[in-house]
Amino acid sequence: MDFYAQGDDGSVWYFGEDVYNYEKGVVADTSGTWLAGKEGPAAMIMPADPKVGQVHRPENIPGLVWEEVAIGTTGRTVSGPRGPVKGAMVGRELHDDGTFSDKVFAPGYGEFFSGHEGDVEALALAVPTDSVKGPPPAELTAVSSGAKRVFRTAGSNRWKSAGTALRRMTAAWRAHRSVRDAPPRLIAPMDRALKVLRRAVKVRHRRAARNAALDVNQAGLDLELRYRSPAEIDRARFDLWARQLGVDAASGRPGAVSGDVATLEWIRDRIAYKLDSVSVTRLDTRLEKLRADVADGKLGAAAKTARGLRRALAGARPGG
Repeated sequence: MDFYAQGDDGSVWYFGEDVYNYEKGVVADTSGTWLAGKEGPAAMIMPADPKVGQVHRPENIPGLVWEEVAIGTTGRTVSGPRGPVKGAMVGRELHDDGTFSDKVFAPGYGEFFSGHEGDVEALALAVPTDSVKGPPPAELTAVSSGAKRVFRTAGSNRWKSAGTALRRMTAAWRAHRSVRDAPPRLIAPMDRALKVLRRAVKVRHRRAARNAALDVNQAGLDLELRYRSPAEIDRARFDLWARQLGVDAASGRPGAVSGDVATLEWIRDRIAYKLDSVSVTRLDTRLEKLRADVADGKLGAAAKTARGLRRALAGARPGG
Protein backbone atom coordinates (compact mmCIF):
# COMPACT_ATOMS: atom_id res chain seq x y z
CA MET A 1 0.00 0.00 0.00
CA ASP A 2 1.50 3.29 -1.15
CA PHE A 3 0.64 6.67 0.36
CA TYR A 4 0.53 9.90 -1.65
CA ALA A 5 -0.52 13.51 -1.20
CA GLN A 6 -0.67 16.40 -3.65
CA GLY A 7 0.91 19.75 -2.84
CA ASP A 8 -0.78 23.09 -3.45
CA ASP A 9 1.54 23.61 -6.43
CA GLY A 10 0.33 20.37 -8.09
CA SER A 11 3.35 18.24 -7.27
CA VAL A 12 2.73 14.75 -5.86
CA TRP A 13 4.57 13.56 -2.77
CA TYR A 14 5.33 10.05 -1.61
CA PHE A 15 4.60 9.39 2.07
CA GLY A 16 5.74 5.79 2.24
CA GLU A 17 4.47 2.26 1.80
CA ASP A 18 3.29 -0.71 3.82
CA VAL A 19 4.88 -3.82 2.34
CA TYR A 20 3.65 -7.36 2.97
CA ASN A 21 5.65 -10.17 1.41
CA TYR A 22 3.68 -13.42 1.33
CA GLU A 23 4.78 -17.05 1.33
CA LYS A 24 2.19 -19.80 1.14
CA GLY A 25 -0.64 -17.39 1.89
CA VAL A 26 0.78 -15.81 5.05
CA VAL A 27 2.94 -12.75 5.65
CA ALA A 28 6.60 -13.77 5.72
CA ASP A 29 8.05 -10.30 6.31
CA THR A 30 7.43 -6.59 5.78
CA SER A 31 10.80 -5.73 4.25
CA GLY A 32 10.71 -2.41 2.40
CA THR A 33 8.14 -0.74 4.64
CA TRP A 34 8.67 2.91 5.47
CA LEU A 35 6.42 5.79 6.51
CA ALA A 36 7.09 9.52 6.30
CA GLY A 37 7.55 11.10 9.71
CA LYS A 38 8.59 7.77 11.22
CA GLU A 39 11.51 6.38 9.23
CA GLY A 40 12.30 9.57 7.32
CA PRO A 41 10.92 12.47 5.27
CA ALA A 42 8.26 12.49 2.57
CA ALA A 43 9.68 12.97 -0.92
CA MET A 44 8.40 14.29 -4.26
CA ILE A 45 7.54 11.57 -6.77
CA MET A 46 5.91 13.67 -9.53
CA PRO A 47 6.76 17.34 -10.18
CA ALA A 48 3.90 19.60 -11.19
CA ASP A 49 5.74 21.10 -14.17
CA PRO A 50 8.58 18.75 -15.11
CA LYS A 51 11.58 20.05 -17.04
CA VAL A 52 14.23 17.96 -18.78
CA GLY A 53 17.30 17.73 -16.56
CA GLN A 54 15.49 18.17 -13.25
CA VAL A 55 16.41 15.65 -10.57
CA HIS A 56 14.38 14.56 -7.55
CA ARG A 57 14.37 11.67 -5.07
CA PRO A 58 11.03 9.83 -4.63
CA GLU A 59 12.57 7.81 -1.79
CA ASN A 60 15.25 9.44 0.32
CA ILE A 61 16.11 7.43 3.42
CA PRO A 62 19.67 6.13 2.89
CA GLY A 63 20.15 2.69 4.35
CA LEU A 64 16.44 1.88 4.01
CA VAL A 65 15.05 3.17 0.70
CA TRP A 66 16.61 5.46 -1.87
CA GLU A 67 15.82 6.37 -5.49
CA GLU A 68 16.81 9.33 -7.64
CA VAL A 69 15.01 10.31 -10.84
CA ALA A 70 16.44 12.48 -13.59
CA ILE A 71 13.81 13.75 -16.04
CA GLY A 72 14.87 12.78 -19.54
CA THR A 73 11.77 13.40 -21.69
CA THR A 74 8.61 15.49 -21.40
CA GLY A 75 5.60 15.95 -23.65
CA ARG A 76 5.80 12.38 -24.91
CA THR A 77 2.77 10.56 -26.34
CA VAL A 78 2.31 7.01 -25.06
CA SER A 79 -0.16 4.25 -25.91
CA GLY A 80 -2.86 4.16 -23.23
CA PRO A 81 -5.83 1.88 -22.48
CA ARG A 82 -8.15 3.96 -24.67
CA GLY A 83 -5.69 5.32 -27.20
CA PRO A 84 -2.80 7.83 -27.27
CA VAL A 85 -2.06 9.74 -24.05
CA LYS A 86 -0.27 13.04 -24.50
CA GLY A 87 2.04 14.82 -22.10
CA ALA A 88 3.87 11.86 -20.57
CA MET A 89 7.17 12.21 -18.74
CA VAL A 90 10.02 9.68 -18.77
CA GLY A 91 12.44 9.65 -15.88
CA ARG A 92 15.73 7.78 -15.60
CA GLU A 93 15.69 6.18 -12.16
CA LEU A 94 18.90 5.51 -10.22
CA HIS A 95 18.58 2.83 -7.54
CA ASP A 96 20.63 2.47 -4.37
CA ASP A 97 22.53 -0.48 -5.88
CA GLY A 98 23.78 1.66 -8.76
CA THR A 99 21.42 0.24 -11.40
CA PHE A 100 19.15 2.31 -13.65
CA SER A 101 15.65 1.90 -15.07
CA ASP A 102 13.14 4.10 -16.87
CA LYS A 103 9.78 5.08 -15.39
CA VAL A 104 6.93 6.69 -17.31
CA PHE A 105 4.37 9.05 -15.76
CA ALA A 106 1.28 10.18 -17.66
CA PRO A 107 -1.50 12.75 -17.05
CA GLY A 108 -4.60 11.15 -15.55
CA TYR A 109 -2.68 8.00 -14.65
CA GLY A 110 0.32 8.90 -12.54
CA GLU A 111 2.84 6.03 -12.59
CA PHE A 112 2.23 4.53 -16.02
CA PHE A 113 5.04 2.10 -16.72
CA SER A 114 8.22 0.95 -14.99
CA GLY A 115 10.58 -1.97 -15.40
CA HIS A 116 13.62 -3.10 -13.43
CA GLU A 117 15.70 -6.28 -13.68
CA GLY A 118 12.98 -8.25 -15.45
CA ASP A 119 10.09 -7.00 -13.29
CA VAL A 120 7.58 -4.90 -15.23
CA GLU A 121 4.71 -2.80 -13.90
CA ALA A 122 2.42 -1.64 -16.69
CA LEU A 123 -0.87 0.18 -16.23
CA ALA A 124 -3.86 -1.52 -17.85
CA LEU A 125 -6.70 0.79 -16.80
CA ALA A 126 -7.30 3.78 -14.55
CA VAL A 127 -10.47 4.96 -12.86
CA PRO A 128 -11.96 7.47 -13.38
CA THR A 129 -9.72 8.39 -16.35
CA ASP A 130 -10.82 5.43 -18.48
CA SER A 131 -14.42 5.27 -17.28
CA VAL A 132 -17.19 4.96 -19.88
CA LYS A 133 -20.78 6.06 -19.28
CA GLY A 134 -23.54 3.48 -19.41
CA PRO A 135 -23.86 -0.17 -18.38
CA PRO A 136 -21.38 -2.89 -19.41
CA PRO A 137 -21.85 -4.05 -23.02
CA ALA A 138 -24.19 -6.99 -23.48
CA GLU A 139 -21.30 -9.09 -24.79
CA LEU A 140 -19.33 -8.70 -21.54
CA THR A 141 -22.41 -9.50 -19.49
CA ALA A 142 -22.90 -12.64 -21.58
CA VAL A 143 -19.32 -13.73 -20.93
CA SER A 144 -19.67 -13.27 -17.17
CA SER A 145 -23.05 -14.99 -16.91
CA GLY A 146 -21.77 -17.82 -19.11
CA ALA A 147 -18.75 -18.37 -16.88
CA LYS A 148 -21.00 -18.58 -13.83
CA ARG A 149 -23.13 -21.16 -15.63
CA VAL A 150 -20.08 -23.24 -16.53
CA PHE A 151 -18.94 -23.08 -12.90
CA ARG A 152 -22.29 -24.50 -11.76
CA THR A 153 -22.75 -27.10 -14.50
CA ALA A 154 -19.18 -28.37 -14.33
CA GLY A 155 -19.58 -28.71 -10.59
CA SER A 156 -22.47 -31.12 -11.13
CA ASN A 157 -20.85 -32.84 -14.17
CA ARG A 158 -23.44 -31.49 -16.63
CA TRP A 159 -20.92 -31.22 -19.42
CA LYS A 160 -23.38 -30.76 -22.28
CA SER A 161 -24.80 -27.66 -20.60
CA ALA A 162 -21.29 -26.45 -19.81
CA GLY A 163 -20.29 -26.83 -23.46
CA THR A 164 -23.33 -24.91 -24.66
CA ALA A 165 -22.64 -22.05 -22.24
CA LEU A 166 -18.98 -22.02 -23.27
CA ARG A 167 -19.78 -21.70 -26.98
CA ARG A 168 -22.14 -18.80 -26.32
CA MET A 169 -19.72 -16.91 -24.13
CA THR A 170 -16.85 -17.48 -26.58
CA ALA A 171 -18.98 -16.02 -29.37
CA ALA A 172 -19.88 -13.06 -27.16
CA TRP A 173 -16.22 -12.37 -26.40
CA ARG A 174 -15.27 -12.51 -30.08
CA ALA A 175 -18.05 -10.07 -30.86
CA HIS A 176 -16.88 -7.73 -28.10
CA ARG A 177 -13.29 -7.81 -29.32
CA SER A 178 -14.35 -7.03 -32.90
CA VAL A 179 -16.50 -3.98 -32.17
CA ARG A 180 -15.24 -2.59 -28.84
CA ASP A 181 -12.01 -0.80 -27.91
CA ALA A 182 -11.12 -3.13 -25.04
CA PRO A 183 -7.90 -2.09 -23.24
CA PRO A 184 -5.11 -4.08 -24.96
CA ARG A 185 -3.52 -5.36 -21.76
CA LEU A 186 -6.84 -6.83 -20.62
CA ILE A 187 -7.49 -8.81 -23.79
CA ALA A 188 -4.75 -11.41 -23.27
CA PRO A 189 -5.89 -12.52 -19.79
CA MET A 190 -9.42 -13.15 -21.08
CA ASP A 191 -8.08 -15.02 -24.12
CA ARG A 192 -5.93 -17.23 -21.87
CA ALA A 193 -8.71 -17.94 -19.40
CA LEU A 194 -11.12 -18.95 -22.16
CA LYS A 195 -8.51 -21.18 -23.77
CA VAL A 196 -7.92 -23.01 -20.49
CA LEU A 197 -11.67 -23.28 -19.93
CA ARG A 198 -12.24 -24.80 -23.36
CA ARG A 199 -9.55 -27.39 -22.72
CA ALA A 200 -10.95 -28.29 -19.29
CA VAL A 201 -14.52 -28.64 -20.56
CA LYS A 202 -13.34 -30.73 -23.51
CA VAL A 203 -11.66 -33.30 -21.24
CA ARG A 204 -14.37 -32.97 -18.59
CA HIS A 205 -11.99 -32.03 -15.79
CA ARG A 206 -14.25 -30.73 -13.03
CA ARG A 207 -11.75 -28.83 -10.87
CA ALA A 208 -9.87 -27.31 -13.82
CA ALA A 209 -13.12 -26.18 -15.44
CA ARG A 210 -14.34 -24.51 -12.26
CA ASN A 211 -10.99 -22.79 -11.72
CA ALA A 212 -10.93 -21.56 -15.32
CA ALA A 213 -14.53 -20.32 -15.09
CA LEU A 214 -13.54 -18.23 -12.06
CA ASP A 215 -10.54 -16.86 -13.99
CA VAL A 216 -12.85 -15.84 -16.83
CA ASN A 217 -15.07 -14.02 -14.35
CA GLN A 218 -12.06 -12.25 -12.83
CA ALA A 219 -10.87 -11.16 -16.28
CA GLY A 220 -14.41 -10.00 -17.03
CA LEU A 221 -14.45 -7.82 -13.93
CA ASP A 222 -11.25 -6.12 -15.08
CA LEU A 223 -13.00 -5.24 -18.34
CA GLU A 224 -16.22 -4.16 -16.61
CA LEU A 225 -14.32 -1.70 -14.39
CA ARG A 226 -14.70 0.89 -17.16
CA TYR A 227 -18.48 0.77 -16.76
CA ARG A 228 -19.07 -0.04 -13.08
CA SER A 229 -17.90 1.61 -9.89
CA PRO A 230 -14.78 0.25 -8.15
CA ALA A 231 -16.91 -0.62 -5.11
CA GLU A 232 -19.23 -2.78 -7.23
CA ILE A 233 -16.31 -4.55 -8.86
CA ASP A 234 -14.61 -5.19 -5.53
CA ARG A 235 -17.75 -6.69 -4.04
CA ALA A 236 -17.98 -9.01 -7.02
CA ARG A 237 -14.30 -9.91 -6.62
CA PHE A 238 -14.85 -10.71 -2.96
CA ASP A 239 -17.61 -13.15 -3.89
CA LEU A 240 -15.44 -14.79 -6.57
CA TRP A 241 -12.51 -15.29 -4.20
CA ALA A 242 -14.83 -16.87 -1.65
CA ARG A 243 -15.91 -19.27 -4.42
CA GLN A 244 -12.26 -19.88 -5.28
CA LEU A 245 -11.57 -20.81 -1.69
CA GLY A 246 -14.26 -23.47 -1.85
CA VAL A 247 -12.68 -24.98 -4.99
CA ASP A 248 -9.20 -24.94 -3.46
CA ALA A 249 -10.44 -26.43 -0.20
CA ALA A 250 -12.19 -29.25 -2.05
CA SER A 251 -8.90 -29.93 -3.87
CA GLY A 252 -7.02 -30.22 -0.57
CA ARG A 253 -4.67 -27.31 -1.22
CA PRO A 254 -3.98 -25.57 2.13
CA GLY A 255 -1.43 -23.12 0.66
CA ALA A 256 -3.88 -21.96 -1.99
CA VAL A 257 -6.67 -21.65 0.59
CA SER A 258 -4.44 -19.53 2.81
CA GLY A 259 -3.67 -17.31 -0.16
CA ASP A 260 -7.39 -16.99 -0.87
CA VAL A 261 -7.97 -15.81 2.70
CA ALA A 262 -5.22 -13.21 2.37
CA THR A 263 -6.81 -11.90 -0.83
CA LEU A 264 -10.23 -11.72 0.82
CA GLU A 265 -8.74 -9.78 3.73
CA TRP A 266 -7.25 -7.22 1.35
CA ILE A 267 -10.45 -6.84 -0.66
CA ARG A 268 -12.36 -6.39 2.59
CA ASP A 269 -10.35 -3.20 3.19
CA ARG A 270 -11.48 -1.90 -0.21
CA ILE A 271 -15.21 -2.43 0.37
CA ALA A 272 -15.64 -1.83 4.11
CA TYR A 273 -16.01 1.94 3.76
CA LYS A 274 -19.09 1.40 1.59
CA LEU A 275 -20.90 -0.82 4.13
CA ASP A 276 -22.72 -0.12 7.37
CA SER A 277 -20.98 -1.04 10.64
CA VAL A 278 -23.15 -4.10 11.31
CA SER A 279 -22.36 -5.57 7.89
CA VAL A 280 -18.63 -4.91 8.37
CA THR A 281 -18.72 -6.65 11.76
CA ARG A 282 -20.39 -9.69 10.22
CA LEU A 283 -17.77 -9.89 7.48
CA ASP A 284 -14.91 -9.45 9.94
CA THR A 285 -16.25 -12.14 12.26
CA ARG A 286 -16.37 -14.64 9.41
CA LEU A 287 -12.96 -13.63 8.11
CA GLU A 288 -11.47 -14.23 11.56
CA LYS A 289 -13.16 -17.63 11.68
CA LEU A 290 -11.87 -18.36 8.18
CA ARG A 291 -8.28 -17.55 9.15
CA ALA A 292 -8.61 -19.74 12.25
CA ASP A 293 -10.01 -22.64 10.20
CA VAL A 294 -7.03 -22.47 7.84
CA ALA A 295 -4.52 -22.19 10.69
CA ASP A 296 -6.05 -25.36 12.22
CA GLY A 297 -5.90 -27.16 8.89
CA LYS A 298 -9.69 -27.53 8.72
CA LEU A 299 -10.27 -27.02 5.01
CA GLY A 300 -13.82 -28.37 5.09
CA ALA A 301 -14.72 -25.92 7.83
CA ALA A 302 -13.02 -23.13 5.87
CA ALA A 303 -15.17 -23.89 2.82
CA LYS A 304 -18.30 -23.76 4.96
CA THR A 305 -17.22 -20.48 6.52
CA ALA A 306 -16.55 -19.07 3.04
CA ARG A 307 -20.13 -19.89 2.03
CA GLY A 308 -21.32 -17.99 5.11
CA LEU A 309 -19.06 -15.12 4.11
CA ARG A 310 -20.71 -14.94 0.70
CA ARG A 311 -24.15 -14.87 2.31
CA ALA A 312 -23.02 -12.09 4.66
CA LEU A 313 -21.77 -10.07 1.70
CA ALA A 314 -24.99 -10.61 -0.24
CA GLY A 315 -26.97 -9.25 2.72
CA ALA A 316 -24.60 -6.37 3.48
CA ARG A 317 -26.15 -2.93 3.55
CA PRO A 318 -24.56 0.30 2.33
CA GLY A 319 -23.08 2.60 4.93
CA GLY A 320 -23.94 6.20 5.60
